[in-house]
Amino acid sequence: MTRFQSMILATGLVLGLGRLALAEDEQDVKAVIDKAVKALGGAEKLGSAKIMSWKYKGKLHLDGNDNDFTTKVTAQGIDHFRQEFEGEFDGSTIKGVTVLDGDKAWRKVGDDSNKLEDTNLANEKRTTYLQIVPEMPLLLKGEDFKCEAGEEEKVGGKSAAVLKVTGPDAKDFQLYFDKESGLPVRMTATVADYQGDEYKQDWTFSNYKNFDGIKRATKVEIKRNDKKFVDFEVMDFKVVDKVDAKTFAEPKGD
Repeated sequence: MTRFQSMILATGLVLGLGRLALAEDEQDVKAVIDKAVKALGGAEKLGSAKIMSWKYKGKLHLDGNDNDFTTKVTAQGIDHFRQEFEGEFDGSTIKGVTVLDGDKAWRKVGDDSNKLEDTNLANEKRTTYLQIVPEMPLLLKGEDFKCEAGEEEKVGGKSAAVLKVTGPDAKDFQLYFDKESGLPVRMTATVADYQGDEYKQDWTFSNYKNFDGIKRATKVEIKRNDKKFVDFEVMDFKVVDKVDAKTFAEPKGD
């Protein structure tokens, strides 16, 4: 065999092994997603949940203070989202609402309303899909998300499969799924706050409950840069057939 032939053969073997490794990774990713989907209620049940609404209450840990808040969310896919917020801060009640309507978004806090554009709009879109995907991993099979298998890790002392995910904004995050149950138990990502400052954020999901055939975590704890940031409890979750046309419109004054 000539040196040239040996090089061609070696190249073929390397490419062949690369394709095999890629195929194995795709199978691993598919297995993790399929198990999670089944654990959360099944593809048919999750796939039919086009519009969802949920409420939760919790505490925002800020500047050494624990601030109580309640939130109501309505979501249609990852591009239509409304979040209403009410909290107690230094003895004052603050109300706010954030709305994402495709490529438009607004934030209203008290009487101050602003349209979100450019970086702020992009950050809101990312914040939205990061809230939805852990509860609806069926979305990971869509064209908006690219996944690859990561190294197995421990979450809460138990083995977890890891997916490295690239979102529709080309930014990465990681999802962790309990190896035994298949349920999502953790997520890590870099996020930006209202001022555009970036943080490493870590979510842990637990206390799963069944809501008319769909399971979702009812206890969520969030850390920013390894410090306690938010913890909340989901009080209610439901799938709805339709919502008022004003749900995803620019929020107006009361």
